[in-house]
Amino acid sequence: MNTNVNTQIRDTNINSILRNTYQLLSATLLFSGLMAYFAMSLNLPNFGFLITLGGYFGLLYLTNKFKNSSYGILAVFALTGFMGLTLGPIISAYTTTFSNGSELIAMAMTGTGLIFLSLSFYAVTSGKDFSFLSGFLTAGVIVAFLAGIAAYFFAIPALSLTVSVAFILLMSGLILFETSNIIHGGETNYIMATVTLFISIYNLFLSLLQLLGVFSGED
Repeated sequence: MNTNVNTQIRDTNINSILRNTYQLLSATLLFSGLMAYFAMSLNLPNFGFLITLGGYFGLLYLTNKFKNSSYGILAVFALTGFMGLTLGPIISAYTTTFSNGSELIAMAMTGTGLIFLSLSFYAVTSGKDFSFLSGFLTAGVIVAFLAGIAAYFFAIPALSLTVSVAFILLMSGLILFETSNIIHGGETNYIMATVTLFISIYNLFLSLLQLLGVFSGED
C-alpha cells in the first residue's frame, strides 16, 4: 500500500513539474518573441558575440542562483527576454539580405516547432530513459561551441555550416534528454527545465535559419 501511495505521489510531482515547465516555456517563448519584435521595431543593431555571451551567461547564473525562489521566475524572463532582443537584429538581417527572408524565417520557425513537438511527444509517450545521452551531449556542446567561436573569429563558412548541423542534432538530443529527465524524476526544478528547453529551441531555430539562408536564400 505504501509503495502505491509513494508511486502516486511521485507521478503527481512529475506531472506537476512537466505541466509547470511547459506553461513557463510557453510564456517565455511568447515574451522572447515580443522582445524580438521590439528590437526589430527599434532597428537595434546586432549585439555582437561578446555581449550576447556575457549577457547569456550572466543571466543564466542569476537564474540558477534564484531557481528555488520567486526571483527565479523574474530571472528566467530576464534571460529569455534578453535572448529575444539578440534575435531581433538577426531576423531583421535576414529580411533585408534575402528577398525571401520572411519565408526562410517562417520555415525555420515551423521546422523548429515540428522538431520540438515531435521529440517531446515521443519522449513523453514512449517513456524511454535518455539519460545515457548526458555525456555525449555535454562533450558535443562544448566541442560545437568552441568550433563556433573558431568559425566566427576566423570566418570559416564551411566550419560554420558544420556547427549549425551539429547544433541541430545536439539540441534535438537535448530536448529528448531533458524531457526524459523530467518524466523520470531526474529534473525536479521546472525553472531550470524551462531554461534548458528554451535554449534548445533558440539554438535549433538559429541553426535551421542559417542552413536555410545558405541553401535556400535568394538575393
